[in-house]
Amino acid sequence: MDTRVTLSGWTLDNPVIAASGAFGYGKEYARYYDINCLGSFSFKGTTLRPRVGNPLPRIAETASGMLNAVGLQNPGVSHVLAHELPELTTFFHKKVIANISGFSVEEYQRACELIDPSDAVGLIEINISCPNVHGGGMSFGSDAGSAALVTKAVKAVTKKPVYVKLSPNVTDIAEIAKACEGAGADGLSLINTLVGMRIDLKSQKPLLANKTGGLSGPAVFPVAVSMVYRVYEAVNIPLIGMGGVSSARDVLEMMLAGATAVQVGAANLVNSYACRDIIHDLPGEMEKYHIDRLTDIIGGAHGE
Repeated sequence: MDTRVTLSGWTLDNPVIAASGAFGYGKEYARYYDINCLGSFSFKGTTLRPRVGNPLPRIAETASGMLNAVGLQNPGVSHVLAHELPELTTFFHKKVIANISGFSVEEYQRACELIDPSDAVGLIEINISCPNVHGGGMSFGSDAGSAALVTKAVKAVTKKPVYVKLSPNVTDIAEIAKACEGAGADGLSLINTLVGMRIDLKSQKPLLANKTGGLSGPAVFPVAVSMVYRVYEAVNIPLIGMGGVSSARDVLEMMLAGATAVQVGAANLVNSYACRDIIHDLPGEMEKYHIDRLTDIIGGAHGE
């Protein structure tokens, strides 16, 4: 069984990538298993300057999922370059995906410019769609013109492939995908979390201090598959699909919709071995459905 896939010239042993926000910089999971079994992982959403994130509480459970409003807590790109990336290369021997967020076009551009020379980074994933930060990426991800502007600015200062992470909280995700492709994006990641809220019955107030948060987990999987399917028909660049993926069967379904690779997020918070287990199960699921090479099924659900 051939599980290899290629993203913009970068070949991964398998399509399973741990998603940003659920995997930190890898070291916590490396204590439990050899994370070199992963295709790769997208490290914690990183901004130009350090951020303490949103006030507590910022996590709430939901049926078949969870809400998070962490608010991009991170040590900043300079710390990541000086400490996190050198450390992760001691236990992870593949390239990683650098997930970058910003609050202005200039911040995106500068952070990506700084991260671009790192040998540890295989591609840059720009998050223009974070729904749990006031005034953050959400404003860029909900407008085709703004999405294109950020994409073009980042491409002007980077040599590595640039993948734009798209929001599902829009009227027409295909329109924004096409705008990013037109501005030079090498690929797209989708979807980010859906906006959601829980209300505490005792206090009669929102459970999250931020009021709203990003919904992730199995509940969003059908939405993610649908949006990957739509975007695949709208663009001619690779897609990384994500949103509620929790099994090898989900990986195959997402690839049939049009994804070249698949990210696993919230499942890691439920089962620390989720990615390892999915990778272990993948050849068996391929055999069950008579799939010899994963690349043969990318977009396979679409008509001729």
